Amino acid sequence: MLSLQKNYQHLLLPPQHEMAHLTLDSTLQELSLYNISIDASQLGKDVSYLFQLNPLLPGVILTQEGKFAGMISRRRFLEQMSRPYGLELFLKRPLGSLYRFVNVEVLKFRGDTKIVEAVRSSLQRSPELLYEPIVVEVEPNKYQLLDIHQLLIAQSQIHELATQLLHEQTQAQMMQTEKMASLGKMVAEVAHEMKNPLGCISGNFEFISNYCAQLLNIVSAYELEVPQISHELNELKIESELEFISEDLPKIIKSMTNAAKRLTQIVRSLNSFSHMDESKRQPADIHECIDNTLIILNNYLKGDIKLIKNYGNLPPVNCYSGQLSQVFMNIISNAIDALTDKIKDRENSSTIWQPKIEIHTTILEVKDRECVSVRITDNGPGIPLAIQQRIFESFFTTKPVGKGTGLGLAISHQIVTEKHGGQLLMKSEPDIGTEFQILLPLVA
Repeated sequence: MLSLQKNYQHLLLPPQHEMAHLTLDSTLQELSLYNISIDASQLGKDVSYLFQLNPLLPGVILTQEGKFAGMISRRRFLEQMSRPYGLELFLKRPLGSLYRFVNVEVLKFRGDTKIVEAVRSSLQRSPELLYEPIVVEVEPNKYQLLDIHQLLIAQSQIHELATQLLHEQTQAQMMQTEKMASLGKMVAEVAHEMKNPLGCISGNFEFISNYCAQLLNIVSAYELEVPQISHELNELKIESELEFISEDLPKIIKSMTNAAKRLTQIVRSLNSFSHMDESKRQPADIHECIDNTLIILNNYLKGDIKLIKNYGNLPPVNCYSGQLSQVFMNIISNAIDALTDKIKDRENSSTIWQPKIEIHTTILEVKDRECVSVRITDNGPGIPLAIQQRIFESFFTTKPVGKGTGLGLAISHQIVTEKHGGQLLMKSEPDIGTEFQILLPLVA
């Protein structure tokens, strides 16, 4: 008994790994574990002494020839000792006989098992086993004991942490939504303020073009009527480069007219994109929504990225056009970022590769109802398989700090599924590319 007391004197101390700073991904090896193993050949009275030594000890792990053989909990041990003749039967007999008599299923986990997973499995046990301690394999063939009470305390802490994080994420998402709404309102106001002066400029270009053409015709008529001009007038004509002006002025006016048209398109696109506060769905041209988004993203599409549009024959769709424009913006800008990263990675590559984004629209029948399908495909690096299940999670991003909020795809998924009753699907293969498919049901 003295040697037993010496060997297990550590049971008077708290168990290993006091709980602190748990996270959502914390594992069992971070909890308070009891390092208590006893050979199955030892007598029942030895275990009785260990339980007296530490009143909080939940049980003991049995070993046989140094290998795991089972576990006897304090509850099961005292239960058997309280039976008639229990003391006479088991105190002076090997623990192995008591373990075989009790015959209780032991729940074992690896040390790297997440606490939330262990709690779920533990609570699924039958009621008579609910408070049995858990065996944790901290290292190969090295086992320690976890009191179910400690596990539930850890679960409580993780639950509080999850609630706090959820609250913080909700607040952040509300702030982001409010910021986007404010930004949309500001963009709408700016676009509205630009419309009038832009309309004045665009409307007067036609008159300017006509006036310039008439003036040039008058100059040409004068040259025909008066072939001989004074020396001073001839010098002025040469110095002013009249012939060059006659050729270049129509080109400049045409270029400015096209620029004004382009600016009108951008303002119209910004105005359409900023309709984030729409109170009800209205019929909209999906192709126009996509094209307006592409106009805004035009500068990012410059370079080697090839854009391919394959539009089908689509009817107007009852939708929130501003919100759908945000979805197209998020997905297409992500595709541009992915292709840009791949272009940088392949700068020294000798193989030929054409970065491209393809947009296909058509009508599909999904679950006995017609849907508009918009597929946006890129041939970028693809999404790693390990994270594909998480891409629609709020605040999940693979971009560097400052370049991504982790809200773009989460908000896009919410807009498509909750606001429009549709589906946002994704499939991706590493080194091949990624495809997002937006399905919008056609409703009256």
